[in-house]
Amino acid sequence: MNSTPAPGAPPVGGSWEELVTVALLGTDRRPLPGQHPGRAAPVALLDAAAVETLRRRAGARPARAAARPEPAAPDPRAPLPPAAARRLATLLADRPGAGGGGRRGAAPDLMELLPQWLALANARGFAAPPGSLPALLDAARGRTDLRPAALAFAGPRALWLARLNPEWRFALRSSSGGAAALPEEDGRIQQLWQEGLFAERVALLTAVRAKDPSAGRELLVATWATERAEDRLMFLDSLRTGLCAEDEEFLERALSDRSRNVRGTAAELLSALPGSALAARMAARAVSCVAVDHTGVTPLISVEAPHECDAAMERDGVVPKPPSGRGERSWWLGQLVEAAPLATWGERLGGRSPEEVVALPVADGWQGELHAAWCRAAVRQRDPEWSRALLGTPSAPEAGGPGAVSLAERAKLLATLSAGARAEWVAGFIGTHGLSEAFQLLGVCAVPWAGGLGQAVIDALDIARDAGSFPWSFSGVMGLAERCLDPAEAGRLEGLTSVPDESERTAPGAGDYWAEAFQRLVTTLRLRATMSAELTAAP
Repeated sequence: MNSTPAPGAPPVGGSWEELVTVALLGTDRRPLPGQHPGRAAPVALLDAAAVETLRRRAGARPARAAARPEPAAPDPRAPLPPAAARRLATLLADRPGAGGGGRRGAAPDLMELLPQWLALANARGFAAPPGSLPALLDAARGRTDLRPAALAFAGPRALWLARLNPEWRFALRSSSGGAAALPEEDGRIQQLWQEGLFAERVALLTAVRAKDPSAGRELLVATWATERAEDRLMFLDSLRTGLCAEDEEFLERALSDRSRNVRGTAAELLSALPGSALAARMAARAVSCVAVDHTGVTPLISVEAPHECDAAMERDGVVPKPPSGRGERSWWLGQLVEAAPLATWGERLGGRSPEEVVALPVADGWQGELHAAWCRAAVRQRDPEWSRALLGTPSAPEAGGPGAVSLAERAKLLATLSAGARAEWVAGFIGTHGLSEAFQLLGVCAVPWAGGLGQAVIDALDIARDAGSFPWSFSGVMGLAERCLDPAEAGRLEGLTSVPDESERTAPGAGDYWAEAFQRLVTTLRLRATMSAELTAAP
């Protein structure tokens, strides 16, 4: 049946809104104007919609063309070797939501290898292929831990794209610290600082600060009085990059800021400068609370915590109200000791070394509070000597050093040591205590793991396998091993890829799991070796 109206008949249909209504309700319930219900009604509706669509398009007035965006800054770095570019495309295609198959059985987890691939590519100075930038930015959007390396690799084109796509605006807030993110002309820097979006200004300040700490500080000083409190806090936090003695005058002024959070951040930064006036004031308060008592058979540390938190202490960053469950005096004491320079204690406590200080007994149950404050001070001041003293020996009973009271604190203290010292201490810890508590500690060790640490992890996994341990308890460590073991260890692991004999104490299915896990580990290590070789190949 032909639904075309007869010549001279009024047009069938109506406004676009009316056509949509008819489509939603159905032509049986809501006929078209000028059209009777029936089998031809749906066809007539589609014809009318086609005519209305064409009319709307034909009647649209052309808009004025928008100005072309400025071209992206050039990226002078070398292009990737072809094999490495193909590898990057494979790694990005495996990310969640990109249609990749994900992890299957003994196959490597490609998305977990992307951070390492990016680190290698950045170390060797390659530029990202332009076609990979959208997928790379999408991957970084979904994983904040990936952003610094991804943006450093993406270079100036990523920032250019981020200004055009709201979903990628995080790139403007997450400066890679590279010079590519920094405008070359000083006038352009001043203009962006004065007129840019908040995210762009944070990225700019971080980039300027990384290149010239004094210039970054002066940029902030120029507009400090007119910034909002929440913005001042974020800008002030940027001064952690390149923090130096020249920042003290500005930070001292910030101690009088009307925002408590700004005052607290300024005090924290000043206490990280052992030579600052604030550090000296906090030291004077702290040493008045702690002394060596020689009246007994053996010397011990005596503690007299503060009895009040006065206005001067508050100005220097001491928070007067403790958290729920904490006593006021112990709360104030911890903040004073944490902010005092660690060099203070050698002189105050009889010229003793850090090891000798932390070995002294502490009277009246104050040891936990005092040692915990020294742990925080060692982390804040990046003091490896005090960190070693507070960690103690890795073979200590229950892995408890004289001052480290938790795995989290030990991990933070380890981060202040050299890469070799970290690996040695954690290897000793695993050799004594096994892997059950080692996950956090392994996470702060340099990659690839040094030979002794890698061997300690392999030996501990082998022992757990032979003991018939519940295998899924070690999945986290196995995942770390895939990313952190030296690829050269693959050959030594071949003997562990077979299914072990099961005993009565073995968990059901554990043998198959262990075999599959070691197969995946060997395959991943070999893939990492191939990735490195592809990035080494000449373009």
